[in-house]
Amino acid sequence: MFAYGVAADVVDDYVMIGESTSIESLRRFLRAVVEVFGEEYLRSPNNDDNSRLLAQGETRGFPGMLGSIDCMHWKWKNYPVAWKCQYERGGHHDPSIILEVVTSYDLLI
Repeated sequence: MFAYGVAADVVDDYVMIGESTSIESLRRFLRAVVEVFGEEYLRSPNNDDNSRLLAQGETRGFPGMLGSIDCMHWKWKNYPVAWKCQYERGGHHDPSIILEVVTSYDLLI
């Protein structure tokens, strides 16, 4: 459900568990991810992090850069029809959402 962004009732046939069990399992999984990785990876960078990232960028030939940015257009299958034109781009007629992430070489997001 988390990886593909599908509803719980789509998954229940595939994994042979009920919708409520799927939802509760996802909640527990996400709580565990936040508990294990939250303090290190799910926080805003502090001054030490910024200094370290700037130094690493400079040694790699990118002075003043904290990390790299990655963008992807994710096709939005179940969009509200009234919003269709707001989420179309260029020559593509399928609505999409742009996902952006900035990360350092050690995957600090």
